[in-house]
Amino acid sequence: MKRLLRLFLAAIYPFTALVAGAEHPPNVILIMTDDQGYGDIAAHGHPHLKTPNMDRLWRESVRLEHFHVDATCSPTRSALMTGRFPGRVGVWHTTSGRNLLRTDETTMGDVFQSAGYRTGVFGKWHLGDNYPYAARFRGFDDAVVHAGGGVGQTPDYWGNDYFEDHYDDNGTWRPFQGYCTDVWFGEALRFIRESGDEPFFLYLPTNAAHQTRPHVPDRYRALYDDVDTNDRLRIFWGMITNIDDNLGVLLDRLEDWDLLDNTILVFMGDNGSTMGPRMYPENERADWSATYNAGLRGWKGSHYDGGHRSFCFIHHPAGGLGGGREIHRLTAHLDLLPTLAELCGIALPDHVVPDGKSIVPLLQNPDDESWPDRKLLIEHQRVHIPEKWRDTVIMTDRWRLVNNEELHDIQADPGQRDNVIAAHPEVVAQLAGFYDAYWEQVSKRHHEISPFYVGAEAQNPVQLNAHDWMPPREGRAPWNQPGVHNRVVGNGTWNVHVARTGRYRLTLRERPAVADFPLKAETAALEIGGGEKITQAVEEGTSGVEFEMDLEKGDTTLRTWLDEADGTSRGAFFVDVEFLEGT
Repeated sequence: MKRLLRLFLAAIYPFTALVAGAEHPPNVILIMTDDQGYGDIAAHGHPHLKTPNMDRLWRESVRLEHFHVDATCSPTRSALMTGRFPGRVGVWHTTSGRNLLRTDETTMGDVFQSAGYRTGVFGKWHLGDNYPYAARFRGFDDAVVHAGGGVGQTPDYWGNDYFEDHYDDNGTWRPFQGYCTDVWFGEALRFIRESGDEPFFLYLPTNAAHQTRPHVPDRYRALYDDVDTNDRLRIFWGMITNIDDNLGVLLDRLEDWDLLDNTILVFMGDNGSTMGPRMYPENERADWSATYNAGLRGWKGSHYDGGHRSFCFIHHPAGGLGGGREIHRLTAHLDLLPTLAELCGIALPDHVVPDGKSIVPLLQNPDDESWPDRKLLIEHQRVHIPEKWRDTVIMTDRWRLVNNEELHDIQADPGQRDNVIAAHPEVVAQLAGFYDAYWEQVSKRHHEISPFYVGAEAQNPVQLNAHDWMPPREGRAPWNQPGVHNRVVGNGTWNVHVARTGRYRLTLRERPAVADFPLKAETAALEIGGGEKITQAVEEGTSGVEFEMDLEKGDTTLRTWLDEADGTSRGAFFVDVEFLEGT
């Protein structure tokens, strides 16, 4: 009866959220896969991939055919969560502290939580692991995530490798059984069951098919043994098929629980394919001839469409969203916050000013002639301070202005082979003017640094790690655990915010405490705020060297050294910081 009522109401009000006076507002499930490009779906023409459930969703959803995200992980996630350009919210890198979402930004989790939704996130957050940046502090009631940008990266639990790992369960590391993607979907199903009659917002960002460590259950890799290519590609495809199987289970459970019709389900990717054509030079990898990218130029990290055009399917039967309809106007991750809010009858707070816009008019009518020919941009700024026109593209429905050096007519030349910049100076002027105005706004805050908090009541102690070293930096920063294993030589600085004046204990380590790895250094040292360098001898066999000191509330810096007898010096890859007492 409930289902019939929802379908009847949807027939009368097909694009209005069933909130005021209705039994239940729509639930929202937002699934975002990692490093799966537009071409990495069988329905998009991939000659080898097996994705029957994604294909089913493709057939039954509204498809955004010119949908764009950023070219790498954290920038896309920040834009998705805020509806604002990454350069505006302080996230333009994936490491080095430039992946921390500024504390004055409001997230999609905040918006739905404030509207009375139960909120959950399961998988990859990648916008900060500690207070105040972690998901559990940004509007999510239930957060089970790995740390850093991938399972097995430096901030993650030591030894995680995609199987039988420890994940951060709302602030506590807890062991989980099974393969990572299976865990995220399993936790999502638990969250849905526990939500009962409460409306829920579920954010499910998988870490697959990101290959920090290329692992997948053998039976998934074996699905592609008959393809004449290398194992890295077979594993990548196996990861995607594993996601597909989990997606199928989720769809079946939603149907069994009578939730599918009144759930807005969004399925999208976070950037271009990590396995796009010519991703690696031929002399570095085996045969990559089996790669496919739907004719797009570029791959993950590229300012060409192959780096940032993504799939996006929106499925909501009770809201009239389905049937395999296509929207060919320019849309982006920035649009999802205002769109989902409108579909759910939620008014955005006055202080939330998205760069994106609600695409509900397009969902109602894909051929809406009143929809403007809008301008959007993608910047690939993997530097400490952004640089104007660095790996930048300005987009319209028709045009792509790349680095202010190339102009591509995407309708006539979707593969972006021909540079027609000389023939259209008026188009270049309009697009460059749009970027000039944007740059004038956002560059005023480029110098701001989101610091790492220590001593906060909400989280004490905390762990700092070399993944987050900021300039000044020397040598290499081990952004993943193999780099720590290999003992790369490097050093860097943490920008920290001391939350409380008092006595602190700082413990310098080469590996986290759980690894119990004996230091090879003879001396350890640290420096606070560029002041006096404090040194002490390292006791043989110890895994950590403790320093106790008084710290004043406010912003400062921390730099460390572990010096060996042969003259080798590297920074401590991990530092535990604990507030002991006020002074």
